[in-house]
Amino acid sequence: MNMTDTNTTELLTRIADALDRIAPKAATTEIPADADAFTWQAETSRLERVADINRLDIEQLIGINRSRDTLLENTRRFAEGYPANNALLWGARGMGKSSLVKAVHGTIAAETEGKLVLVEIHREDLSSLPQLLAVLRDSPRRFILFCDDLSFDADDTTYKSLKAMLEGGIEGRPKNVIFYATSNRRHLMPRDMIENESSTGINPAEAVEEKVSLSDRFGLWLGFHNCDQDAFFEMLDGYVARYDLDIDQKTLRAEAIEWSMTRGARSGRVAWQYIQDLAGRQRKQLD
Repeated sequence: MNMTDTNTTELLTRIADALDRIAPKAATTEIPADADAFTWQAETSRLERVADINRLDIEQLIGINRSRDTLLENTRRFAEGYPANNALLWGARGMGKSSLVKAVHGTIAAETEGKLVLVEIHREDLSSLPQLLAVLRDSPRRFILFCDDLSFDADDTTYKSLKAMLEGGIEGRPKNVIFYATSNRRHLMPRDMIENESSTGINPAEAVEEKVSLSDRFGLWLGFHNCDQDAFFEMLDGYVARYDLDIDQKTLRAEAIEWSMTRGARSGRVAWQYIQDLAGRQRKQLD
């Protein structure tokens, strides 16, 4: 072999090594049995373990009893191997949509001794759903795929990957996987985008149908609406009792009303933020 051939071989070897380093890694099939929550890392096609899930106990979610009971029953059936629906939790901000998903998972995971696993996938990673499903499909455990704050803009086509997974694809959703999403939008698309499709599309009906059909693929719709003052006070009373906070009811209500007015809303999130402030002032932990 002459010098030119040697140099060419070395150059090709370096190029091959560089391409290998930047190439997507193969999806891992290893799912640790001692963990029941993961986040999906699309860039490396791996599940990253979540050691400490940020969630409330289900008893702390007040004012959403119907949605709580419905999602809990749907999830329990799924965990037991019976038919269950994908769920879309939509509606007002701060009313406990994502908190409910995490709390329901915690409740059912405890009942099933870790058989039910929560996997969070970010909206921008939905195009990697086929890789994620390949990781989960053959596992003996059952998985809730959770996408928080799901929505799509005009030029976003990643929703098509989700549509195929929910219903309609050749492989479809594996029997051991269910999909839960939260969104402020019932149809996952902004209203002005839908109206624009209606007014400018060559075939307006078909254009709108394409955009809103994704939400139809969720068999379970759970609506969350702004709470009234009585429900707001009920949330606060529940937190005060649970964490043994030292405050009389008159002062509690006066402070909480002022707190909510500064934020322009009454919601479960606002109630919890006030309780965190109150507990901090009293030097108490919210464990």
